[in-house]
Amino acid sequence: MHQHEDALRDDTSRAVLLDTFGGPEVLALRDVPRPRAGDGQIRVRVSAAGLNPMDWFMTADAETAARFGLSLPCGFGTDYAGAVDQVGPGVSGYAVGDRVFGAALSRAVADHVVIDADGDIASGIAHHTPDGVDDRTAATLAIAGSTASAALDVLGLGPGDTVLVGGAGGGVGVFAVQLARIAGARVIGTGSPSSAEYLRSLGAEPVAYGEGLADRVRDLGLGTVTAALDLHGTETVHVARELGVPDDRICTIAGQVDGVPAANGADSAPDALENIARLVAAGRLRVPLEATYPVEDIRVAVETQAARHVRGKVVIDLAP
Repeated sequence: MHQHEDALRDDTSRAVLLDTFGGPEVLALRDVPRPRAGDGQIRVRVSAAGLNPMDWFMTADAETAARFGLSLPCGFGTDYAGAVDQVGPGVSGYAVGDRVFGAALSRAVADHVVIDADGDIASGIAHHTPDGVDDRTAATLAIAGSTASAALDVLGLGPGDTVLVGGAGGGVGVFAVQLARIAGARVIGTGSPSSAEYLRSLGAEPVAYGEGLADRVRDLGLGTVTAALDLHGTETVHVARELGVPDDRICTIAGQVDGVPAANGADSAPDALENIARLVAAGRLRVPLEATYPVEDIRVAVETQAARHVRGKVVIDLAP
């Protein structure tokens, strides 16, 4: 009997699945057949999965899900970190036991994910995790890090710049603020009044969002704002225009404004995530964690993340 139960465990795995699109209430942790790595693939034993707004946004309804190529039954979550536990034929550059992190579109919150060794975000992306970066931190890097990197590439920041970052305390903002500072720019970050000290800890000069933002930015006395990044909607775009920032030095990731460039993680440079991971390993970039949850508490974790008041990242633990 015990041997039979052990054999069943060897053939099964846990994954968070949706049988219908909707909010956190439709998420369920299920036992599923353990996937196997095929030709050109690796299987990763996931130890941590980071949450992003896109996770619940793209599974909220069938129409949105279809735009991302998702159908039911559907997995959940995209960022992951763990270790390779199976290598398929034809794969080079990975071995069993290698620590990796990356993205697997809407299927990362699972004990195992199968990744194409030379894939994209849909089929899966894997990068080697540097020594000195723990799995919880590595599990936060892929979506937010690549999005921030792509947006900053649009702006081309340097030591002479002062950049206004709207939504600076969120998951992407954590990376955008620090990467802008590493590039030599001065950063003004918008947030709630209660987030001021947190934004300062990231390297930004805090300013409260909302009506009168342009005047509050001027009152800081930091000189001319030369660039702007809107990580939440469009408020920062309109304020930046009011401050005289040209459209080609404004970037959005969530809202769209005619004449203003937008960026997403797919636009990032091929080496963007490796560079970010190296900065983390070197202690030059840190990723604050708002909270960690066991996978059994996935609904609570997503509710926390979806409230959009988190400072930093929310991570799901799947460690064996």
